[in-house]
Amino acid sequence: MNRKKIKINNITISDTSRPFIVAEAGVNYYDIAKKENIGLTEAAELMIREAAKAGANAIKFQTYKAKTLASKYSPAYWDLRKEPITSQYELFKKFDKLTKKNYQELANFAKKQKIIFMSTPFSREAVDFLTDLVPAFKIASADITNFPLLRQIGKKKKPIFLSTGASTIEEIKEALKIIEEEGNDQVVLLHCVLNYPTKNRDANLKMITGLQRTFPNYLIGYSDHTLPDKNMTVLTTSYILGARVIEKHFTLDKSIKGNDHFHSMDPNDLRTFKNNVEFLEKILGKAEKTPLKSEKISINYARRSLVANRELPQGKKISFRDIAIKRPGTGISPKFLNEIIGKKTKRKIKEDEIIKWKDLF
Repeated sequence: MNRKKIKINNITISDTSRPFIVAEAGVNYYDIAKKENIGLTEAAELMIREAAKAGANAIKFQTYKAKTLASKYSPAYWDLRKEPITSQYELFKKFDKLTKKNYQELANFAKKQKIIFMSTPFSREAVDFLTDLVPAFKIASADITNFPLLRQIGKKKKPIFLSTGASTIEEIKEALKIIEEEGNDQVVLLHCVLNYPTKNRDANLKMITGLQRTFPNYLIGYSDHTLPDKNMTVLTTSYILGARVIEKHFTLDKSIKGNDHFHSMDPNDLRTFKNNVEFLEKILGKAEKTPLKSEKISINYARRSLVANRELPQGKKISFRDIAIKRPGTGISPKFLNEIIGKKTKRKIKEDEIIKWKDLF
């Protein structure tokens, strides 16, 4: 199989494709539901609809139960000023409200909205349950050493987006080995910084090219946790550097308090990024060096030709002193200067007149 070309539904991701954009809804629907005074699934559907309208290729949720994900004694590691809950277990318990039926409803709704449904599994049960609902799996950075989970996901033979936050090159190699031992080499490596939010100075976007050098046979992407600016500079830079799967947390209101909203993109941010990509496609062009149609006039008129430096009578044997090199480029190119020296004129050539091959013998 070709690791550098991965197909998800009817979308092919490759080095030359537009970025495959994953809007990470995560559990942000929970706060959206509270704000809008609607049900959880209704809020999730609202996010799906808005992500689709803004141009995301996929929207991703998270499938877990607190009791299988975190110990009751697992401390917080996020910014407590944004999310005051000090226990991972309590935070995850707050959000693990969706049922299997709910996920199935959301997957069906996403299909109607023509956006790909995804959800990160955090348990073996979640992997089995999601297999029939998602065309690709996302593995969180924190599970890159969770070999049992990697093996189970690998066995499903679906494309995998593997986040590499807080990992070493050796850990990435080990994870790939585990997955590929199960007969699955359709893995996209996502550069990621496992920090919420990631400060701009810590984004370390050169790691995208670093991963490309270290893993030349794999597609490379980027999972972003920086605070979005109005120009979506970080995501846009990641695309320029070669990220072809780009994931970022997604919300409908960045002002909502909570763990993820403040560093998420909203629909307008997503549209800005999409517009940036379209603009970059126009200006980046192709790697092939060949004159463009728009340059033809410049070739003809900005380049130079061999011109008579003085009036040349018919039968004049041409010397270097008889020739000047001037615009336009519609005559004999200067690169043929030595070839015309010693030739004779077939007709009288006026001073400053462009010399043609037909004028010489």
